[in-house]
Amino acid sequence: MVNRPNATELISLVLDEGSWESWDSTPEYGEISDAYRADLTTARERSGVDEAVITGAGLMRGRRVAVVASEFRFLAGSIGRATADRLIAAVRRATAERLPLLAAPASGGTRMQEGTPAFVQMVRIGEAVAAHKAAGLPYLVYLRHPTTGGVMASWGSLGHVTVAEPGALLGFLGPKVYEVLQGRPFPAGVQVAENLYAHGIIDGVVPPEGIAELLDRVLRILTSRPTTHAEPVEALPVADASPPRQARDGAGSADVTDTWDAITRSRRPDRPGIRALLKLAATDVVPLNGTGQGERDPGVLTALARFGDAPCLVLAQDRREQAHQPFGPEGLREAQRGLRLASELGLPVLTVIDTRGAALSPEAENGGLAGEIARCLAALVTVRAPTLCLMLGEGNGGGALAFLPADRVVAAQHAWLSPLPPEGASAIVYGDGEHAAELAERQRVLAIELAAIGVVDRIVPEHPDAADEAEAFCRRIGGVLQEELTGLLAAGPGTSETRSARYAF
Repeated sequence: MVNRPNATELISLVLDEGSWESWDSTPEYGEISDAYRADLTTARERSGVDEAVITGAGLMRGRRVAVVASEFRFLAGSIGRATADRLIAAVRRATAERLPLLAAPASGGTRMQEGTPAFVQMVRIGEAVAAHKAAGLPYLVYLRHPTTGGVMASWGSLGHVTVAEPGALLGFLGPKVYEVLQGRPFPAGVQVAENLYAHGIIDGVVPPEGIAELLDRVLRILTSRPTTHAEPVEALPVADASPPRQARDGAGSADVTDTWDAITRSRRPDRPGIRALLKLAATDVVPLNGTGQGERDPGVLTALARFGDAPCLVLAQDRREQAHQPFGPEGLREAQRGLRLASELGLPVLTVIDTRGAALSPEAENGGLAGEIARCLAALVTVRAPTLCLMLGEGNGGGALAFLPADRVVAAQHAWLSPLPPEGASAIVYGDGEHAAELAERQRVLAIELAAIGVVDRIVPEHPDAADEAEAFCRRIGGVLQEELTGLLAAGPGTSETRSARYAF
C-alpha cells in the first residue's frame, strides 16, 4: 500500500519542523452560484484547507524554499480563478525573493464549476513558472496521485527536475473522461508514473519519505559554488604525454605501434567508464532521465553532479550500456535537453566522450540521426553556460564529435577521436580491415596529437592503464574536473567564436 500524504502532511515530511510560513490569504470568488458556494463549503470542511492549493515557504535541511502543493481533497485539487491567483502570487513571490520553488501537484485539472474562465488561467500559471525559470531559479516538481488535465499540461510538466509518487496516475486525459467519450476503458499501465519514467518523460519515481533527501541533493548541486581554488592535480605536459616509444625497424612503425596500443587499451572491457567515474569521484549525483518528450536512450547518461564543490550538468556516453545498444538520435535529443537545463540554471556542462559510435541502423536514420548530431554540435557551440569536455576513452565518428565542442577539453592519456572506427576507415581506403593500425596512425587520432594542434588542453596520465588502476584513475580525473570546473565558473561561458576558433588550424 503506497503512502499518499495530503498537502499538509507532505509539507511536514519535506520541511524542517516548525519552519512552515503560509503565504495564503482568504480566497475571493465574486459572484458565484449558491450550488458552487455550497460545494466550496463542503470542500473546506472535508479537506481542512480553504482552497485546492496551499502555498508558503520554510526551511528544508536549513535552506529556505518556497512550496506550492495541491490538496486533492478540495474539489479534486481543481484549479479555479482564486486557486490560480494564489498559485501565481506564490510563484512570483518566490521569484522576487530568489527562492527555489518546490511544486507538488495532485489535481484533476480545471474546475468545471467555473468552466473556460478557469481553464485559461493555465496560461498565466505557465507564464509565472517560465519567468521563475528565466530568472535562473530552480523549479522542482513532485507529481502526486493523480495529476491530469490542465495541471499536468502546465505547471506539472515544466520542472527542471520532475519525479513522481510510485503508482501515481499521471496524464493529460482523465481515464473516466476517455471511457465516456470513447466507450471503452483507457489501456491499463499507460498513465502511471513508472511508465512515464520508462518513456523518458519524468526523471524518477520516489516515495514520499524519500523526496526531502532527493530535493536536498538537487539543491546542494544547483546552489553549490566553489569558495576556494581547487588543488592542482597531476597532468602530463603535452610534450611528455605520449606512451613510451619502442625502437623498431621501418620509418613510422613505432608511431603505429603506439597509436594502436592506446586504441587497444581504450577498448578494454574493464576500463572505467562514466558510472565508475561518478561513483568514485563525484560528491553528489542526481540522475536525470530522457528527453521529457517520450524518449530515452540508455547509452547516454544525463545527471546533475558535483566534483568537490564544483557543480555541473553531466552529458556522458555510457560505454557499458552501448555495449548492448549503440546510442541513437534519442540520446542526442536527451543531451540537448540537458544543455537547455544547464543554460537555464547557470550550470557548467561536462560532456564525456566514450563511444564506439552512434547507431548505424534504419531506425537511427528514420529518427534523424544526422540532423540530431548537427543540432547537438550547434547547441554545444552556442550554449550560454561554461563547457568542459572529457575524452575518456574511445571516440568514434559523428556521435563522438557531437560531444566535443567546449571551452576546455581534457583527455585521458589513451583517449582518441576518429571519423570512423579505424577498421571502418581501413575498409574504405583499402577494402579490408587489415590496415586499421596504420591508418589510425596516419589520421592522428590520439589525444596527445590533438593536444599538439590545440584541440585538447590537458592530458590526464594513466599509470600505465586506467583499467589497471581504476579507482586511482577515476579520483585523478575527478580532481582535474573539479579544478577545471572551478576555473570555468570563475571565467564564465565562452562564446561561439572562441569555441570554434580552436579548430581553425
